[in-house]
Parts: sequence; C-alpha cells; structure tokens
Amino acid sequence: MKRPLIIAIDGPAASGKGTLARRLAEKFGLAHLDTGRLYRATGLAVLDAGGDPADPAAAEKAARSLDLSRLSDPRLLQEDVARASSVVAAIPAVRAALLEAQRRFAHHPPRPAKGAVLDGRDIGTVVCPEATAKLFLVAGAESRAERRVKELRRRGAVAIYDDVLQDMRERDARDSERRVAPLSAASDAVTIDTTSLDADQVFEQASDIIARRYGLRR
Repeated sequence: MKRPLIIAIDGPAASGKGTLARRLAEKFGLAHLDTGRLYRATGLAVLDAGGDPADPAAAEKAARSLDLSRLSDPRLLQEDVARASSVVAAIPAVRAALLEAQRRFAHHPPRPAKGAVLDGRDIGTVVCPEATAKLFLVAGAESRAERRVKELRRRGAVAIYDDVLQDMRERDARDSERRVAPLSAASDAVTIDTTSLDADQVFEQASDIIARRYGLRR
C-alpha cells in the first residue's frame, strides 16, 4: 500500500503555521489536523473540571478521555485555554496519550484526502519523523505578539501588547525547555522566517519549496 503524503509544519505560537497548514491542505487535497487543538481541548477539559493544568494526574485523565467534539469548541481560542494547553503539553503522560491519535490521523486520513498536513510543535521530530515534507516556521516574539493582539482584538477580546508578549515568551520557554518533545526543527526541515512576510508570501514560498523539493505539483 502506498504511503500517504504527510506534510509536517512546526513552529512557535503565532508563527503562521496554522494558516499555512490549512491553505496547503486545500491546495494539495489533504486533510488537516491542528494538533495544538488537542492540547487546548485537554487544557479546557481540565479547567472545566475545576482542576489544575499543572497536575499530571488531572491532565492525563483529560487527555485519555478527550472528546474530539471539543476540537470545535470556540472557547479553545481563549488566552486562558492557550496558557493551560502550554502547561499540559509539557506533561509526558499527556503527550503520550495524544501521540497515537495524531499518528493515526496522519497515516489514515479521512477520505477522500490523499494525505495529511499536521501542524504543531513536534510533528517533524516526534509525531511523524517519516513525513514526506517538513517545514519549520519562525518569527520574532515581538512580531508574533503583534499578530496575536490583532487576532484577539478582531474577536472582540481585550488585548494588551505587553501582556501578550510576556505570555508569548513564557510559552516559548515552556515549549523549548520541556523534557519531552521540545520545540525544535527536524534536521531535514526547511525553515521559513515569517517575521516580515504576510500569509500569502508564506504560502507561496512554502508551496514552491514543497513543489521543488518534494516533487508535488503546484
């Protein structure tokens, strides 16, 4: 059986990987999984139960009993849920519980998709090290904080730049310094700096890289 096409996109928060993943999935006829939503849903489940996201037992329980219908909950976009997701994502038992679901989606994408695009923090290094194509998006913390502030304000939320920037830096530290599956570029990933690029420019650059390096039609 022919292996499915898998595109892995990693990077820190607000680097543009989610937008890029959705557009690449549409362009190449692939299914898309925002793996960050799995961790956000886990964090939300802990909060809804009145638990502490930093409690390994509570977080693992939430991950193992995760209701996938939560992936469409609009509350996943809230900043308190984003912070909780970063905390639960640093817990090894949570990552282990969610790993199989991610791999199953990548290797058995829903029909009629001929493959999958997964975006997250450790797709190219841990979840799908055998991915057909790997991209790693980076951008300065200040630029990413500006994007997040604009996003929050578009949704009607109150957002203070300094607070968002501080939160961004704390999340970067947790993601990069955690013991299990830290945020890092795979050795064979292509890095794209999105600091001074808009979404269309990132999409064009990524599409070109995938088409040229991995033999996919543009």
